[in-house]
Amino acid sequence: MTDRLKIAFAQMNQRVGDLEANASAMLDMRQRAGDADLLLCPELQLIGYPPEDLVLKPEFVRRTMECAERLVDATAEPGPAMLIGTVISEGGSTYNAFLLADGGQVIGRTLKRELPRSRTPFGLHAVAPLGNACYIRQVLSVPGHPIWR
Repeated sequence: MTDRLKIAFAQMNQRVGDLEANASAMLDMRQRAGDADLLLCPELQLIGYPPEDLVLKPEFVRRTMECAERLVDATAEPGPAMLIGTVISEGGSTYNAFLLADGGQVIGRTLKRELPRSRTPFGLHAVAPLGNACYIRQVLSVPGHPIWR
């Protein structure tokens, strides 16, 4: 068991709509994160910010979800877990999401019900609850509260 979690913050440029370039940049940052336990990527990093009307196009959202799956799969390789800023479609709705991926699988996620579709930086966001707590490299994480195991 560990008593600390080493976090790397990924600050990188994004290109709105350029899934492959954004995913490649995220994987490059993961490699550069070295011995970090967790790589934090910005909100909507995979699709670029602000996404505007792209989030209203089902084919783009489908391709985004496929690309996010490839990022999740990449966490099976040695390196830090990743917090991936993306969008997902579920139950007929599209969500601004953070996926927590480690070991090639999603181990946690959080969803926003309101997607930013304008250049207004602080729009209304109704945050959906994450649900159960999850472990990141043997450290228990509860939404809003880290608790050491």
